[in-house]
Amino acid sequence: MKFADDTYLVIPAASADTHVADLGHIAAWAADNNLRLNKSKTREVVFYDNRRRDRIQPPPPLPDIIRDSTLKVLGVTFTSTLSASDHVRSVISGSAQSLYALRVLRHHGLGEDGLWTVLGAVVVSRLIYAASAWIGFTTRTDIQRIDAFLRRCKRGGYCSTDLSDFVQLVEEGDDRLFRKIINNSSHVLHGLLSPPTTAKQQYNLRRRAHDRQMPDHTGHLTR
Repeated sequence: MKFADDTYLVIPAASADTHVADLGHIAAWAADNNLRLNKSKTREVVFYDNRRRDRIQPPPPLPDIIRDSTLKVLGVTFTSTLSASDHVRSVISGSAQSLYALRVLRHHGLGEDGLWTVLGAVVVSRLIYAASAWIGFTTRTDIQRIDAFLRRCKRGGYCSTDLSDFVQLVEEGDDRLFRKIINNSSHVLHGLLSPPTTAKQQYNLRRRAHDRQMPDHTGHLTR
């Protein structure tokens, strides 16, 4: 997977023995396109499910590549155990620093409505950034930590006391995005929707949120 100049090579466990050859293919592709794979900035992470009792022996490290326990993907930090706790701590720490800027703005006369707007644009947007991708890897403690920070913002008068908690904010954002995708056949994500249900084609007894098939539940990682 590639985004701008960032490239991510994902290898399933069943093909772990091909990781040296696969990295070689990326290096060769880069050379053919007048680019160079910077191995000093390349990191290898072996992801595993820490809920499994049996432990799988990881493959040998890649030559000249540092094996790490965390990986930042487009601003979201994941650990080798697919935990988002490190990302939550990092986001809250960065957001807490923004509260000082809000205090300065209030000191210079910015009104209540302005403070709420700035907090939503700078702090809340940072908290819920890409949350759909990582909220499933959080713990109850992570959610409580974010909600405690939002309550701190409310006590300081930086946002409305009616501001939803973190889970509600994420669900509201997911609902808005889903409505845009399902109602716009030209949306870039529309093609990823599941096919319509056969029941929808045969009868329609009650109003539903969507007419798509639900994906199979194969484990907690796909929930």
